[in-house]
Amino acid sequence: MTEQRLQGKIAIVTGGGSGIGQATAIRFAEHGAKVFMLDRTPENAEKTKQTIENAGGEAHVIECDVSKPDNVQKAINQVAEQAGQLDIVFANAGINGTMAPIETMEPEDWDQTMGINMRGTFATVKYAIPHLKDRGGSIIITSSINGNRVFSGIGFSAYASSKAGQTAFTKMAALELARYKIRVNAVCPGAIDTNIDDNTYPSDDLKEVQIPVEFPEGHEHPLKGEPGTPKQVANLVLFLASDESSHVTGTRIYVDGAESLLRG
Repeated sequence: MTEQRLQGKIAIVTGGGSGIGQATAIRFAEHGAKVFMLDRTPENAEKTKQTIENAGGEAHVIECDVSKPDNVQKAINQVAEQAGQLDIVFANAGINGTMAPIETMEPEDWDQTMGINMRGTFATVKYAIPHLKDRGGSIIITSSINGNRVFSGIGFSAYASSKAGQTAFTKMAALELARYKIRVNAVCPGAIDTNIDDNTYPSDDLKEVQIPVEFPEGHEHPLKGEPGTPKQVANLVLFLASDESSHVTGTRIYVDGAESLLRG
């Protein structure tokens, strides 16, 4: 039987309805955690919940839009009240958002990306702190290679800025919260086989600023020749959530099969 690394832990996952959030919620449950998924599309998270329950785990779904701080506060308080504790927070929800030249990008489009990716992360961490302070815990933030190692995604100025902001926030939070034994780390995925492209909105004039780059066939993803999987990211998040990473905090970890070393 596999060791239950999160037995008795209470975990929050934002954006658990698909992709990395879904894979992580499943991995958390497989290792004994009770998982609460905060998702603005609860119908998708319900499918994840069903998968977890079919495997003998426990999961709950709370409708929550992370871009609305009052939604986040209410949802996290509900988890803490219902479960009696909180141990792990995976601030994962995010979008690619509008992909456009800086000159023509609308401020509203910039704000939408920042509101979900940056303010949503801030709110998730902020409102979790009171429930983590007494026992300590682990916070993991989904950032990206974009804005950290890679800056070649022309048109992704808002997205890359939000992802750079998340890793800076990770380091600030890790130092501030260390006194409470709360660890804060960021994972930086590269190309992962998810449906996040459904939340990408390229503008009509993007081609005017794009810089064509061609990689030799099979070399865009050096390690295996193909994008990574959500489970590969989830395995890293599982490690960061567990006591096996008890001395790891304030760190960003790349999970991209060396893709960013080629593209950086």
